Amino acid sequence: MDTTTRRTLWITGGGSGMGRAVALAAARSGWAVALSGRRRDTLEKIVQEISAAGGAALALPLDVRDRDALTAAAEQVVATFGGLDALVLAAGQNSPRRRWEDQGMEEFESVVATNLTAVATTLDAALPHLRRRGGAVVAISSYAGWSFQPGAGVAYSASKTAVSSLMRTLNQQEAVHGVRACHLCPGDVATDFLEQRPQVPDEAARALMLTAEDIARTVEFVLESPAHVRVDELVISPLSQA
Repeated sequence: MDTTTRRTLWITGGGSGMGRAVALAAARSGWAVALSGRRRDTLEKIVQEISAAGGAALALPLDVRDRDALTAAAEQVVATFGGLDALVLAAGQNSPRRRWEDQGMEEFESVVATNLTAVATTLDAALPHLRRRGGAVVAISSYAGWSFQPGAGVAYSASKTAVSSLMRTLNQQEAVHGVRACHLCPGDVATDFLEQRPQVPDEAARALMLTAEDIARTVEFVLESPAHVRVDELVISPLSQA
């Protein structure tokens, strides 16, 4: 299949939840999709699903905390699809131990490494390619990256708030290359990420939340906006969000 005429999207955290939903929606809209995540089998199932529907997809299993793996993945995306038009950063981590009184510094460092340092590392690997095409970046952050949420946790809140600054620096420094970035801040979303909460929501609570597909539609809105339009920050929440 000729992929040179397709726009190319690279998604980290693409194996589940919001990342998976973004991948499937983008593929339906004609994007060539590269998916990164830690579980090779999960990524390959999504690639098979996209390919069976006539789309183009590539599985790039990795840990986003591995700088060399991210650099190699960016090069492989470009080698396979001919370039890179957009990046969606959906990988994330939290811990049930979220307070100063019970968190450990090892957990703190792991959350920050996944939610913040890996975002910067992925951007560093992708930017040379995004500059060539005036590409778009969407960082799927959190309601806690937009406003203080006491239950989100020390490490999670700190890391997601800092992602906002990364997106602002991109928009301030990279607009000259046509690069535009969005800090996307969802409220409660009914995905497996909820399993990391101290009290896991039940089905009744999840039924009131956003879905991964709601986030995918929002990402698609940002990516499909005209090149002169920049959505700096976007907050989306369920009607029931406290």
